[in-house]
Amino acid sequence: MDQVFPKDAATQPSLVIVYFGGNDSMGPHSSGLGPHVPLPEYIENMRKILIHIQGLSERTRIIVLSCPPVNEEKVRGNTSGVLSELVRTNELCQSYSEACIKLCKELDVKVVDLFTALQKRDDWRNACFTDGIHLAAEGSKIVVKEILSVLKEADWEPCLHWKSLSTEFSENSPYDLVAADGKTTLNPSEWTFYREIQWD
Repeated sequence: MDQVFPKDAATQPSLVIVYFGGNDSMGPHSSGLGPHVPLPEYIENMRKILIHIQGLSERTRIIVLSCPPVNEEKVRGNTSGVLSELVRTNELCQSYSEACIKLCKELDVKVVDLFTALQKRDDWRNACFTDGIHLAAEGSKIVVKEILSVLKEADWEPCLHWKSLSTEFSENSPYDLVAADGKTTLNPSEWTFYREIQWD
């Protein structure tokens, strides 16, 4: 962990989003090979990661993403001549997700329950995944919405929701876009939209 987040670094991150569990929660392969990590070991690894990040600075915040569900039918169909059978079930995913959430509560770390959030859509199996495991655009939108919700609602000081952050280049510049009058420039630093999209 110290190679990724050295405790003696001059600058520490304001926010770290931690996501492990998707591959760890795969069932064990009969060969003993593969990415499966037994649940107790997974939780112990997560504990070490979170405690290390908590120790970086008083202002480093953490959001953990719990293990998401999978489209089991699609996963079973993904077995090919290249991959051995993938042992991925929602029963396993749920147990890893619940254990992760329990650990986060114990350590007072913000957590997004992806297992529940993604299943709120009736069509989640097909809409949220490309291959039954990896997120499609709709699944990614749900994840972003959940992260933004945590950032908006957390009582962190300073607040890390993007609308509360100071603008990096708030001063006017002759290099900004030229306004319709042809004489002045438009400073886009405070704009919260792109075309017709209003961002959260």
